[in-house]
Amino acid sequence: MLIDQTDNLDLIGSFNNSGSATKFLAKNGVDLIFLDIQMPGINGIDFARTIPKETFVIFTTAFSEFATDSYEVDAIDYLIKPVKLERFQKGVNKARTYFKLLKADYRNNNIETFTDDHFFVKADRKIFKIYFNRILFIEGLKDYVVMHTENQKLITAMNIKTIHDQLPKNMFVRVSKSYVINARHIESVDNNTVYIGENEIPIGTIYRDLFFSEFVTKKILSR
Repeated sequence: MLIDQTDNLDLIGSFNNSGSATKFLAKNGVDLIFLDIQMPGINGIDFARTIPKETFVIFTTAFSEFATDSYEVDAIDYLIKPVKLERFQKGVNKARTYFKLLKADYRNNNIETFTDDHFFVKADRKIFKIYFNRILFIEGLKDYVVMHTENQKLITAMNIKTIHDQLPKNMFVRVSKSYVINARHIESVDNNTVYIGENEIPIGTIYRDLFFSEFVTKKILSR
């Protein structure tokens, strides 16, 4: 029903088990999959690891505590049931934007130089000067990272661990397999999510304790 209400989105298959979906994927190219986390047999997280690399995944789940696990397999988004149209279309638009990004050739985009407070990024035949304090968060996307600043997105060929290792640790913290955030831009936090502007950034299970002890509890108590 939600797909029918969304422009430029075609349903080409629907399956109630992973075996049927696997056979379909072997013969058909698919841009986007909506995948439940709790399924009979193999769960959605494990199944996502078998999906072709060029296919995007949006997880759906009735349990918010499982949602953050979806970002351990490079999911584009997760939707909590019951799914509302506005939230559904927000996820689809994000997938569409990133699909277009990866259609372009960003293999030559790279970070040129790191300094104490900024680095230079070569992208789109230009060199951009990016100050650390203007970065909101960095998102891993397949073999690239997307740097979200206050007024632009820059994509470069680098994995998220490499860029995190070169950023100041008193400012940037990794909160999941797919996200590094600038702690100075955090507006609010709950047990599973960091909120920066209109962005909801999931906190991965294995990163939660360190994030709360070093960047939430300690910062609050030290004031």
